[in-house]
Amino acid sequence: MYIIAGLGNPDKKYEGTRHNAGFEAIDKLADKLGVKLSEKKFKGLCQTISLNGDKYLLLKPLTYMNNSGESVRAAADFYKIAPENIIILYDDINFECGRMRIRGSGSAGGHNGMKSIIAHLGSDKFPRVRIGVGGLSENEDMISHVLGKYNKKDREVMDKVSTVAAEAALCIAEKGFEEAMNQFNGLNLAE
Repeated sequence: MYIIAGLGNPDKKYEGTRHNAGFEAIDKLADKLGVKLSEKKFKGLCQTISLNGDKYLLLKPLTYMNNSGESVRAAADFYKIAPENIIILYDDINFECGRMRIRGSGSAGGHNGMKSIIAHLGSDKFPRVRIGVGGLSENEDMISHVLGKYNKKDREVMDKVSTVAAEAALCIAEKGFEEAMNQFNGLNLAE
């Protein structure tokens, strides 16, 4: 079984913000699979599905970004899922809008949601899909940037990249990390 979790903030005011790139990707995955994340469980919205003989829990933590680990850990404990079978989709300001990077493990890189997940799981050995949302402009602070909305051009790019990020997460689970790396790592949908 796999958990595929997209990170974000639950309030309506955060919809369409950079910090909700993970939520957008998990919503695209749910749409692709023809399901709705309608069950409230594990401090999140989720849906369990079977696909090609495997079970998946699609999860959107509702704990707010900085406490995402509470939700992911609750689901992992309930289903007894090892970190290696937990795939996280999240925003990354270190990449331009539209670029995607897949990693099998590693540090949080300053991302508070990832810090929380690593702390709660006690491991950084889980695959993740980092969704580039663009870096800070000259006069912008971090909070304003990640909680800000995209301009029209970047919004169009993000609609594409969230679909591809969802496909990458599913590929990791179905075909393995190496195949997903070969297919998706480093893609830039802004080009």
